[in-house]
Parts: sequence; C-alpha cells; structure tokens
Amino acid sequence: MAHAQPEKRSMRRFALELPISVKFLNDGKFELTGRTRDVSSRGVYMRLNAALTPGSSIEFVMTLPPEVTLGSAIRVRCYGRVLRVEKNGNEQGVAVAIDKYDFVGEE
Repeated sequence: MAHAQPEKRSMRRFALELPISVKFLNDGKFELTGRTRDVSSRGVYMRLNAALTPGSSIEFVMTLPPEVTLGSAIRVRCYGRVLRVEKNGNEQGVAVAIDKYDFVGEE
C-alpha cells in the first residue's frame, strides 16, 4: 500500500492561472509567454510552449490580481532558476525557484 508523502513546501501556494512573460537571462532577446498554474513567494509552476533546461536562469513578469494583493493589481518582475521540466504534449510544465523579485510599474 502506498503512503502519502509529507508536504515539503514551507510556503503557501496559490492556484492562480496568470499570464506570464518569460525571458532567458543568457539571451534577453528570446522571450515567450505562458500561464502560471500556481504561485508562492518562493516559486512558480508555469506552462509554456517551449522547452527549458533545468538550471537555466530566467526572468519573468506576472501581474498579481486584486484578489491576491487585497488592493490593486501589482506587476512583479522575478528572477529565478528552472528546477524541473515536465513534458505534456507540446506544452512544458516548468517549476521555477524565485531568487529575487521587484515590484514594477506599467511598461
């Protein structure tokens, strides 16, 4: 009989489908879009239509909605690294650890 594994995450995750814009820090000219599946203060799981490599450094921007911020929508620019990639047809599920983030205005 299989036993449930204990939850290892220390931060609360929010199931949020938000549009996301991703840039590779190695080549800032390459940009793609996708959607988040869930978000926490330390990481994001996103769905993209491009392959990423675990260990890659990326920059991404997402807008947190008023329901999360309890105020107005806030744009957040995050810098992080790819932890894991899960292929699902043409789509990639990508787990990213957030190393740092900044709140940004409209671009």
